[in-house]
Amino acid sequence: MKLRIAIWAGIGALVVLFWNLYISETSPTPLGALWTLVDVTCPIALARHHALSFYFVLLMNAATYALVGTIVEAMRRHFKPARLNVA
Repeated sequence: MKLRIAIWAGIGALVVLFWNLYISETSPTPLGALWTLVDVTCPIALARHHALSFYFVLLMNAATYALVGTIVEAMRRHFKPARLNVA
């Protein structure tokens, strides 16, 4: 389960990297409706009116995804049907 949570956190970090690259490449043009997608996939972006460093956003988004991953994996483990050990 620890590996799965680490994968969730890694995906959260990759999301920040993707959005950072995308926004830096298209910086003169506004994102418009894409801000909704940014807010959903990177919740720390809701604080965009405050000065946040890239590393802080990376860390917070990875932590957010790790928390969501912990909840999802716990629910998945709870609702997973029991295996029968038949020898």
